[in-house]
Amino acid sequence: MTPSGNRKVAVVGVALSDCGRVDEATPYALHAQAARRALADSGLDRSVIDGLASAGLGTLAPVEVAEYLGLRPTWVDSTSVGGSTWEVMAAHAADAIAAGHANAVLLVYGSTARADIRAGRRTGNLSFGARGPLQFEVPYGHTLIAKYAMAARSHMHEYGTTLEQLASVAVQARQNAALNPDAMFRDPITVDDVLSGPMIADPFTKLHCCLRSDGGAAVLLAAEEYVRDCRTAPVWVLGTGEHVSHTTMSEWPDFTVSPAAVSGRIAFERAGVRPGDIDVAQIYDAFTYMTLVTLEDLGFCAKGEGGAFVEKDRLRVAGGTLPVNTDGGGLSGQHPGMRGLFLLVEAVRQLRGECGPRQVRRSDGALPELGVASGTGGWFCSAGTVVLGR
Repeated sequence: MTPSGNRKVAVVGVALSDCGRVDEATPYALHAQAARRALADSGLDRSVIDGLASAGLGTLAPVEVAEYLGLRPTWVDSTSVGGSTWEVMAAHAADAIAAGHANAVLLVYGSTARADIRAGRRTGNLSFGARGPLQFEVPYGHTLIAKYAMAARSHMHEYGTTLEQLASVAVQARQNAALNPDAMFRDPITVDDVLSGPMIADPFTKLHCCLRSDGGAAVLLAAEEYVRDCRTAPVWVLGTGEHVSHTTMSEWPDFTVSPAAVSGRIAFERAGVRPGDIDVAQIYDAFTYMTLVTLEDLGFCAKGEGGAFVEKDRLRVAGGTLPVNTDGGGLSGQHPGMRGLFLLVEAVRQLRGECGPRQVRRSDGALPELGVASGTGGWFCSAGTVVLGR
């Protein structure tokens, strides 16, 4: 929700931990590294932090992480809705700060998903389990990626979206990653490279799918009265929205519509802006189809026109009319699991003008004024959207 109290809320610090191939660190260490860096980025003292939001680590996620970080928060959030977790948490934190229930809230995440598989500490997960409603789908081999693939095929059937159009999303993500020295994969790829790769789940070949990396991120939100003590210019939380859709595929009314259609509409309305006002967008992209359908559902193009929209190189930093996933996204930049927090970090850095060769500029050469981060969880089961502005 839009902050409901009298205080404005700003993002005052952002950071990533070491990312990519990080074989020696624990997830806790990546949490701590990202948190320290975000606090240093803000210029504030750690004593101002009275709120913590964390998910995905330990039995009691925010409690264990708080203890490891040496924090004793009086406001906590452990909401866990997949990749959209962090946009939803940012909404909750903004409301809490605006209402005076917290002054400064740290959102922090870290994962060694890649290193754990490499070391044999875990295997790749094909589904989220077989309990509850999912028990009716798992016996049929309906894996996590198969759900996304089925949705993509539905869009192709309904609207004539092509494999080449989906592949162009991966190509443009790699072009953006080439400008990011911290991206995991930077070598150029072509549409033919994407189409000719090994099949993972029809229609997705390998390059239609996100990479697996290690890494962490942290975002610090604070009330407006702390901004004067910060090292960098604030990026304001203008509006947020969240929505959940379904768990089982049989309860999903339309495979071609994601929950971002609701969370985005709410966020833009609360921010008082339109999709056409946005200068830069960070969108969850575990698969190429996610980018395409989320662009439609956020209102950047009409339903069914996503294929034509993305194939015109609009998503590129260099020459794109709507640069998307400017760090390379989960397809080429980094993807250590619930990647939604990375979207917020990149959006803030873009608005502050800190992105070097991948920095987005408006047609007049000025820095972007408005950005959006939209995370997706499960197989389009949840969405959180945050509109940010300078």
